[in-house]
Amino acid sequence: MEFRYLGNSGLKISEITYGNWLTHGSQVENDVATQCVRAALDEGISTFDTADVYANTAAETVLGEALKGERRESLEIFTKVYWPTGPKGKNDTGLSRKHIMEAIDGSLERLQTDYVDLYQAHRWDHETPLEETMQAFADVVRQGKALYIGVSEWTADQLRQGVELSKELGFQLISSQPQYSMLWRVIEDEVVPASRELGVSQIVWSPIAQGVLTGKYKPGAEPPAGSRATDTKGGSDMIERWMKDDVLTAVQGLEPIAADCGITMAQLAIAWVLQNDNVAAALVGASRPEQVADNVKAAGVKLDDDVMKRIDEALGSVVIRDPKLTAENTPKGRVV
Repeated sequence: MEFRYLGNSGLKISEITYGNWLTHGSQVENDVATQCVRAALDEGISTFDTADVYANTAAETVLGEALKGERRESLEIFTKVYWPTGPKGKNDTGLSRKHIMEAIDGSLERLQTDYVDLYQAHRWDHETPLEETMQAFADVVRQGKALYIGVSEWTADQLRQGVELSKELGFQLISSQPQYSMLWRVIEDEVVPASRELGVSQIVWSPIAQGVLTGKYKPGAEPPAGSRATDTKGGSDMIERWMKDDVLTAVQGLEPIAADCGITMAQLAIAWVLQNDNVAAALVGASRPEQVADNVKAAGVKLDDDVMKRIDEALGSVVIRDPKLTAENTPKGRVV
């Protein structure tokens, strides 16, 4: 495993970070989820990312149980706040002071820890003044409940506003968690340049495009049984964007490139996002422990310019790049 600094801070995290978004507490049984976390630890992963909304708080509980007994100082535990949780009442969502202060206590209890290393705004809240949100985050940091603050799917302009306020309030906003993969490159034109300027790193989710970049989905063929595309608990909805024959055909063109590099297509996809020097970590999940061992082999892989060019040529016009799509990932009003 290799480690990278997160933003303009002294915090180092594993460049392969374990995330339990679509698995823990929903798609796999708790004992298998625990086995996946143990496999991640065995492979040298020290950084774990979750959110209170995942499986309506159950994912945090599963992760807390799985990490129980580990030396806390050797781990970096991240979680997030914004989406509706609990009974989904009027204040069980968003980035109001009330919701943030209550949500952090709930997350810490479920994770069985006194603090998280990174507490992230899971989206931008159009209905709460940014000053209120950032003051609440400042207080969470001063209370020792979070060491650093991050965000997810914020635009370049939103990042600039957030970083400016964080400096005024005396804490560090050091990370952005966007979707990023060979197929989804919307952060490259605006978010990444702004982040470099601001001292913010990316922790990217879906580097394998919900599994499409593994090559297991073939054009014109039914999805493999038990795959994410057949999951009715949310997985099939997330992958639907990529389940088009032109995309799947282009992805098949990556197979010889991966073979020439001596790695799998999944490892190629993860290694690709890690070539971006503004990316601190690639988030990977797993429904089986052996998937963790496979994904970790992407750590430290260097892709030369010729390989990067061949990837661009193989994918061609199916790549999505429009920077305006970052803003579209955030609801215009709170979701209840």
